[in-house]
Amino acid sequence: MVMDTKTRRSPLGLMILSMLHLEPTHAYRMQKLLIQWGKDRVVNVRQRASVYQTLDRLLRLRLIEVRETVKTESHPDRILYAITLKGREKARAWLREMLTTVGSEFPEFPAAVSVLTMLPPEEVRRDFEIRSAALAKELDRLEAERREAGKLPRLFLLENDYRTVLVTAELRWLASVIAGFDNGSLGWDAKMLRDVADTFKPV
Repeated sequence: MVMDTKTRRSPLGLMILSMLHLEPTHAYRMQKLLIQWGKDRVVNVRQRASVYQTLDRLLRLRLIEVRETVKTESHPDRILYAITLKGREKARAWLREMLTTVGSEFPEFPAAVSVLTMLPPEEVRRDFEIRSAALAKELDRLEAERREAGKLPRLFLLENDYRTVLVTAELRWLASVIAGFDNGSLGWDAKMLRDVADTFKPV
């Protein structure tokens, strides 16, 4: 099957389509609501330019359309965007793909881990401790968010649940790697790296 690169799925695109699935709205309100709802932790909406760039792409793909331009006295004119029928169909298709596809993302951390021997072991151990401390704070934040949610149905906390499981698992993994540095089961030096390179040199 040939991939349709023109309509390649986009996490931020899906977020915007999901908002427009409810009602037409303008870019400024989209960004504010996404941040208010905590979606800025899963898609990049801190920069409003990313929202406008995604809107431009969705317009070119005819997944959304301009509904009207609202004139105001206190703000610049605001363009109201609405989802098209094609956009509703594409949003559902993207959602199903994202829910079922494994290994389609390329996050930074695994890439860094794959070349961590560029640094000496003691520096990597220190960096892993820094990351562990940051993740511990993130776990505290997630737990506080869950408490604040009170009796909100679990359906609306699944994102929090998922992130909590990931952070907890990564903390456990980091602890095991740091322990490996401490007990000597993990480590390297220039000679070891040369020996491994020679042993596994491509034919």
